Amino acid sequence: MRIHAPLFWLPPEAAHAAAVATLELVGRRPALRRLLRARLAVANPLLETTCFGLRFPNPLGVAAGFDKDGRAVAALESLGFGFIEVGTVTPRPQPGNEGPRLARLPAERALVNRLGFPSEGAGAVAARLARTPRTAPLGINVGRNKATEVARSADDYIVALRTLYAVGDYFVVNISSPNTPGLRDLHRGDLLGDLLEALRGEIGTQAARTGAPPKPFLLKVSPDLPEASLDEIAGLVIRHGAAGVVVANTTVDSPLIARANVGGGGLSGAPIRALVRRLVREFRRRLRGRAEVVGVGGVFGADDAYAMLRAGASLVQVYTGFVYEGPGMAGRVCRGLVALLARDGVRSVREIVGVDA
Repeated sequence: MRIHAPLFWLPPEAAHAAAVATLELVGRRPALRRLLRARLAVANPLLETTCFGLRFPNPLGVAAGFDKDGRAVAALESLGFGFIEVGTVTPRPQPGNEGPRLARLPAERALVNRLGFPSEGAGAVAARLARTPRTAPLGINVGRNKATEVARSADDYIVALRTLYAVGDYFVVNISSPNTPGLRDLHRGDLLGDLLEALRGEIGTQAARTGAPPKPFLLKVSPDLPEASLDEIAGLVIRHGAAGVVVANTTVDSPLIARANVGGGGLSGAPIRALVRRLVREFRRRLRGRAEVVGVGGVFGADDAYAMLRAGASLVQVYTGFVYEGPGMAGRVCRGLVALLARDGVRSVREIVGVDA
């Protein structure tokens, strides 16, 4: 039995809260963090990589959704992850949707959630992250408040970005959750172009204020995009200077969602693995090396991560896999990646990115 297995005796959201609270306590104890890093983390030059101007000790990160309010960053680093993405963070606090809103499907190794961006708000998260020790890159995923009209979405993203700018290394614009009404409408070309242009302008303003280079921003997309929209989205990402695309959020196109009995939501985990890899390949080809792809969906082990990298992801994120695999996951995946790279005679993980695209 893996160490985290007793958490599965609790209801899913209670188990998640307990896991984050435990990690938050671990993060406050430097000696315990050092012990965990020594036992679990893998340091190997084969795994080091650079993306959008940032150096990553390895390409495996924690996806947004796990640590929504930035409570567990220090501890997650000590488990061996190469980067952490917190959020989704909204500009103003909000509770999210009413429960039940999270379910496990263990036989399918999947989760269904309809959380709806529960967030303490950008101000509280910024204050916490400002006092959090860390060494690996930190991403911050931002979204709009549920009460904000779709037409005014850009205002929310700008406020969140401005509030959090000093404490993040990169930012992710989340337009892909199925659990905030109207959010996925922002994939529409005219709305998306305006949003990306506004965010690029705000980042330019913040960079000028600090005297440092602009920080990178990425776009997180839905896995349910029609084929016809991929060219337009990729073109807008390039045109407006986004550093990349995070592929992808949860899907609403699955009969498994009804089985979860939480009133809808999005499905993540092993069932969307093939779908996400296909989209990673599609975006890799369309971005033509002018922006990066971050792959998230269905990664449970080193073979999954290796396939995602080969499909075209420069970085790989986990959430559902981490829930099922537990705190030793990062070390197991990284050791497996080192073995696969050595088997194939590869000198750097960057060499395999996109070889199957």
